[in-house]
Amino acid sequence: MELKAPLSKKDVLKLKTGDIVHLSGVIYTARDLAHRKIVELARRGKLPFDLEGAVIYHCGPIVRKNERFEIISAGPTTSARMNRYLDEVLSLGVKGIIGKGGMNPEPFKRHKAVYFAFTGGAGSLAAKSIKRVRDVFWLDELGTPEAVWVLEVEKFPLLVAIDAYGNSIYKKS
Repeated sequence: MELKAPLSKKDVLKLKTGDIVHLSGVIYTARDLAHRKIVELARRGKLPFDLEGAVIYHCGPIVRKNERFEIISAGPTTSARMNRYLDEVLSLGVKGIIGKGGMNPEPFKRHKAVYFAFTGGAGSLAAKSIKRVRDVFWLDELGTPEAVWVLEVEKFPLLVAIDAYGNSIYKKS
């Protein structure tokens, strides 16, 4: 299934756990420090980007800079560390999270959002789907892995691991 980010609620509600999707469009990377900064700035109404329909990738990319930034590797980081920020981040309009290892499914159900899994250890494969860096936020303050990288992706292969109905591939039967 082909998907385009930013995601609409209609797109998200069609997805079911186990679906394979190819995501194109704009995504944002964010790890622990970026999540904290996003939440703090959003509380003050000073977030420098709009997360309505956004997809956040739990990733600290390896970046090379020549005339422009180039993503060399972009493997997922463990998402469970960001559970404490999940409800607030999804309340900003985020409709998708990409990572590894899963998260608490209840906020996804409450906010009608999805969690996409990407295989750990496949950072160079992920980088092949990244066509360009559109922007970067807080690079000097947070450093390369923790900065928010705004990436244009094409046909990024993902698995729907938690759907908007709270179904999760991580739940034991």
